[in-house]
Amino acid sequence: MARPVIGIISNRHTINDEYVVHAAGEINVHAVGQVSEAVPMMIPCDPSVVNVDDLMECCDGFLFTGGRANVHPEHYDEPETAAHGDFDHGRDEISLALIRALVERGQPFLGVCRGFQEVNVAMGGSLYPEIRDLPGRDNHRMPPDGTLEEKFALRHEVTFSDGGVFHQLMGARKVLTNTLHGQGIKQPGSRIVIDGHAPDGTPEAIYVEGAPGFTLSVQWHPEWNAANDPVSRPLFEAFGAAVRDWQVARQPRPMLKSA
Repeated sequence: MARPVIGIISNRHTINDEYVVHAAGEINVHAVGQVSEAVPMMIPCDPSVVNVDDLMECCDGFLFTGGRANVHPEHYDEPETAAHGDFDHGRDEISLALIRALVERGQPFLGVCRGFQEVNVAMGGSLYPEIRDLPGRDNHRMPPDGTLEEKFALRHEVTFSDGGVFHQLMGARKVLTNTLHGQGIKQPGSRIVIDGHAPDGTPEAIYVEGAPGFTLSVQWHPEWNAANDPVSRPLFEAFGAAVRDWQVARQPRPMLKSA
């Protein structure tokens, strides 16, 4: 049997102010292909050429990646401000509808960074435009200087709920992760379970309560060094197992039970 297909949600970029491309980081492709053991397929974020129904039929699971652009605040009923940064309206239109459809159907997906935030917004939640401006919060943004290894270096602990889904998956209540984001969860969406936090209280790990399939999402970037990192590898392996189950039976693989 052929390997299952995981659709990697891409981001829209403009090169030299005129040439538009849809792209996803190579580390996402490697994490899917090498650790989840699936065929990575990049999905263009253009609603004029792709739709949710077609995507769900041609892919077995989906990776909602990080990205420089943020979810537009109109999707959680807040006005746009300069602090909200850049936007990718095409990705918003595809990703938010796709996440809701996947939750309902039980088809597996993994959310990362912006993808984590998209899952919360798709389920009715809201976001802070800039975590570092909140009292008592740390600066979670990517360091402006240094090598990629330095930018993606492990920077803080994440503590999971005792006996929760992530605790069971990782075999530990505390893990070390990188952090490269500006925004974060303000109000959790309906059925969103926050299962892990950074030391400053920032939500870092979530899933959708009562969803029939795999819905784990994280605020950090597990795709970096996914084959070797002891936190990233089990996450992508579990995602791959869920996607293979979907490919075979077209039925969801239940997540680990929460405490």
